[in-house]
Amino acid sequence: MRLLTLNCHSWQEENQIKKLQHLAETIAANDYDVVALQEVSQKETSEIVDGVIRKDNYGLLLQQELKKHGKDYSLSWDQAHKAYDDYEEGLATLTKHPVKKVQSHYVSSSKDYHNWKTRIVLQTDIEVECNIYSFFNCHFGWWGDEEEPGSLQLQRLIDIIPTEHPAFLMGDFNSEASKEGEGYSYLLANGLYDTFVEAQDKDQGITVPGRIAGWDDNAEEKRIDFIFSNQNYQVSYSKVIFNGKNKNVVSDHYGVDVKIAKEAL
Repeated sequence: MRLLTLNCHSWQEENQIKKLQHLAETIAANDYDVVALQEVSQKETSEIVDGVIRKDNYGLLLQQELKKHGKDYSLSWDQAHKAYDDYEEGLATLTKHPVKKVQSHYVSSSKDYHNWKTRIVLQTDIEVECNIYSFFNCHFGWWGDEEEPGSLQLQRLIDIIPTEHPAFLMGDFNSEASKEGEGYSYLLANGLYDTFVEAQDKDQGITVPGRIAGWDDNAEEKRIDFIFSNQNYQVSYSKVIFNGKNKNVVSDHYGVDVKIAKEAL
């Protein structure tokens, strides 16, 4: 099973359509099973075309672009909050497998669309060879935030992870892997496995090169985008993608490309 997570910073990038096309080309070529995207936006004034999805939804346009490459991916999207003045920002999950369930979970105390700190997790359950897998698409706040602590958001996530079948947590956790006593170590302490750590082949794992939106005072490279699992899988590799070395840069974050080799050990 091959997985991709990327905070795509949609509609805030220069040459946005060209970058979207490059992302679609790469997804099609790599034939990912599941793609989890964060900061997937649409103009709040655009025409609604399907449920809550508007015609300029970044995930929808990516899905349409994938069809040009002969790839039929289903799209799940839900909004979390308003961003950049006039955008509805949310999470999008694409998969080529049958979808059995889609559900959004508020993990922030706030459910106010106008509060940019409002956070959801998008759960998509798929069926692969008669087995059910849950994928949780995540974009969390910061661990010590006084208004909306990421610590409480992660606790709420832990409470909804199923134990009866495999689950993967994918996304931008806004928590440094190298920082003890915060989000990353909290997830490991609660029995989750970092596929980067378990990978037989890996790079440095850096997903942000320095100063980006939300990390304005940061000048250091960080690993804050992850793919976790609730079972200890044999992982063939974990590689950073869209970093200028492995595919062109498409966002202020780099992506994480993981291949799961076998069922849980």
